[in-house]
Amino acid sequence: MDKSIKWDSGAPPKPTVTLQPSWTQIYSGETVTVRCEIQGGEGAQWTYEWRPAKLNTPPTSNEYRIIRAAESDGGGYSCRGRRSSSWTEWSDITLLKVTAPPKPTVTLQPSRTQIYSGETVTVRCEIQGGEGAQWTYEWRRGQASIRPTSSEYRIIRAAESDGVGYSCRGRRGSFYTQWSDITTLRVTVPTKPTVTLQPSWTQIYSGETVTVRCEIQGGEGAQWTYGWRPAKLNTPPTSNEYRIIRAAESDGGGYSCRGRRSSSWTEWSDITLLKVTAKPKAELRADRTAVPVGGSVTLTCSVNPSSSSSSSSRWKYYWYRDGKSFQPVTNGQISVSEGGLYSCRGGRGEPVYYTEDSESVRIDTTASNRPVVTLYPNWSEIYRGETITVRCEIHGGDTEWDYEWETNSIRKPPNQNEYRIRSASSSNSGNYRCKGRMKSSQHKTTEWSDSVTLTVSDNKPRPVLTVSPSWLSPGASVTLNCQVEHPSAGWSFYWYKAVPDLSEKSSSYELLPDGSGTAQDSYIIHGQTHTAGYVCRAGRGDPEYHTDHSQPKFVWSADVHSAASLTVSPDRVQHFTSDSVSLTCEGNFTEWRVRKFSEDGRLSDCRRMTGSTCNIDTSESDTGVYWCESGSGEFSSAVNITVQNDGNGPILVSPVHPVTEGASVSLSCSLKTQKILSNVFFYHNDKLIQNDPRGELKISAVSKSDEGFYKCQYSGRESAQSWMSVKVISAAVSGADSSSSPVWLMVGLVCGVSLIIILLLLLYRCRQSKYSCFTRSIQSESHSPGSSTNHGVNQDETHVYDSPQHGTADVYESVTQVKNRNGSDEYENVTSSIIEFKDLRRKREHDTPEQSAVYYNEDGTHRYRGVSEGYSF
Repeated sequence: MDKSIKWDSGAPPKPTVTLQPSWTQIYSGETVTVRCEIQGGEGAQWTYEWRPAKLNTPPTSNEYRIIRAAESDGGGYSCRGRRSSSWTEWSDITLLKVTAPPKPTVTLQPSRTQIYSGETVTVRCEIQGGEGAQWTYEWRRGQASIRPTSSEYRIIRAAESDGVGYSCRGRRGSFYTQWSDITTLRVTVPTKPTVTLQPSWTQIYSGETVTVRCEIQGGEGAQWTYGWRPAKLNTPPTSNEYRIIRAAESDGGGYSCRGRRSSSWTEWSDITLLKVTAKPKAELRADRTAVPVGGSVTLTCSVNPSSSSSSSSRWKYYWYRDGKSFQPVTNGQISVSEGGLYSCRGGRGEPVYYTEDSESVRIDTTASNRPVVTLYPNWSEIYRGETITVRCEIHGGDTEWDYEWETNSIRKPPNQNEYRIRSASSSNSGNYRCKGRMKSSQHKTTEWSDSVTLTVSDNKPRPVLTVSPSWLSPGASVTLNCQVEHPSAGWSFYWYKAVPDLSEKSSSYELLPDGSGTAQDSYIIHGQTHTAGYVCRAGRGDPEYHTDHSQPKFVWSADVHSAASLTVSPDRVQHFTSDSVSLTCEGNFTEWRVRKFSEDGRLSDCRRMTGSTCNIDTSESDTGVYWCESGSGEFSSAVNITVQNDGNGPILVSPVHPVTEGASVSLSCSLKTQKILSNVFFYHNDKLIQNDPRGELKISAVSKSDEGFYKCQYSGRESAQSWMSVKVISAAVSGADSSSSPVWLMVGLVCGVSLIIILLLLLYRCRQSKYSCFTRSIQSESHSPGSSTNHGVNQDETHVYDSPQHGTADVYESVTQVKNRNGSDEYENVTSSIIEFKDLRRKREHDTPEQSAVYYNEDGTHRYRGVSEGYSF
């Protein structure tokens, strides 16, 4: 059945060209269908015509299928239809673009090829120009294919295993693009940041500028945010550096940082310490302070402390002379040949940071004049309280000088040419040297003088007094000698007599006649007959400086006189230990003290005084010389006491006082357990008197030749030696007595006859020995109780009274002032002095008075010389 087609308005419809698929751009190799559609003309028998003409290949149809399109298939397509003889108008042109297939590109979002484990990254496949097309995607991860077919692949919390190469291709229908190039993703552990300082000094100074920077190695280009310690740096927005302008000490401390990218943080960096200290002061040193003639001085400027050698090398040094800029150098060392006041400072950084200026150093040029330091008086040692002048003398020319001193003493001299020390002390001790500075040119000086040493002793000197002899002989004078250190140092001497002062338990001193300020260090006393004590001291300088008084020294007399005397009970020289011995002072005085000069050279007072009597329970330490001193200043005669330290040995019983010439005396030997002994041998001056034992030695008429040392021997054991002194009665005294009374005249006649008999005996005995008369003569001069000669026996065995041998007694040279103190009944000691001993034989050769002797030792050795302060016993 025919159908009739009706056209709107009588005009055929306009065709439309469509593409199937409807992509206006296809890729070479794809298949596309170009279709001509006439709206409303469905069912009609149409014939179609196409442009371009190549499509008009009969039969013409409404579609044209392009299989494996090529770029030549691209272009504009239009069509029209014909039914019967009528044509429609041409359709609009539809463009078909055929291009070469695109190559996909793999991109990363974020666009970093390196990420850190734990971060999230999107891998995207992009096909340029393929927008709008329905693509499906294939992915390769490394060498393996992965399932996602979308254009992107999201990796959440990336691990190091995700770090591989990624590639993709697209598929549209049956068409595939080629594979993209491989994009490699690196997944690493987050790098540990590092804090650096710029400048790279870990020590900076207050006022400097420094930048603290957080650096993440390998994280360049990433968008980081930063966290800082200390927290005060976390002021938003956080950045990778913190600039400290005009640093203060509060900015010092430890700095660390970490970085965050997305939600992932790095670990904290190690702590970098920044030390901010107070502004430094440059230090200027000179190898010398004066420019030698034709030479130079090296100046060195440094900044200490420096944080490191590298920072130290960054300092630049600026030099100034007399306050004006001199020159900048880098190494901090210059040489100068001009005098002036030099200083320096250091600078570093940009802008320049300057240190404090150094202390100024004066550099002088050297004059040819040479200074000399002198001391006046020129004594090698002075003592505390003395006055001395240290003087700087510069010779040559009329130049006026200012003076400069250098000393290691505590007290510094003023800058004058002389320094007068009015009351010296040890703080003035030291080496002194000086130099001069020209007043007309303050940078021109002399060299330093040689050093002169000044020694000031804080110990006040005490001279040592010696007396000779210590035991008085009839008619002998007493010589005092006062010895000080450095005897040539201008000393004069003062001589005193020690007067007992019992109220103060000491002694006062009375100046001897003509004993003030003698130039000689010796003083001779004539006519001394009694025991006495002497003291000396020395003085020098202006005003005069005085030493301490010497320790008192004593000269002893064994003669008993009426004013004051000492008796001993029992009346003997030697005693056993634990014997009770009483020493009684006699005279018209109410106050007494008994003094002892002991064997060890110490002076002491008797502590157990009952009225005028001193009681002793003897011990070995009680051996010594004893005498009395009255409250009125009188001295008694002196006696020897010897205590036997051998409890089983014998003692010699002999009188303590001198025996008057012509009197009889008996010597005996005693044991502690047996008072009367027989079979005893007696010795005189170490010579056996008779070769037969007896009970006692009796001398019926004592003569001067009987004077000397005696000892006894019993059963092979010997006693100690004791000196027996013989007192000679002069004819003048006898004559004076006989003129007063007929009785005394008779006594004088009897004594005269006795003397004649003694002289005859002496003449007879002289014939028996070649040297005996000579020996008696010597003994009459030297064998006094305290003679300083050592008594012994010579080699002549045919006579009892020969010259003594060396080494038989102790000699005590001096005694000092007494001080009492509390204690037991034992002797209280003081500092010992040494006693000098001299051989009788040498004395005889010189025929001069010797030191006095006190004999105590059994073995004949000598021990002591001098004493110091004494105490009570």
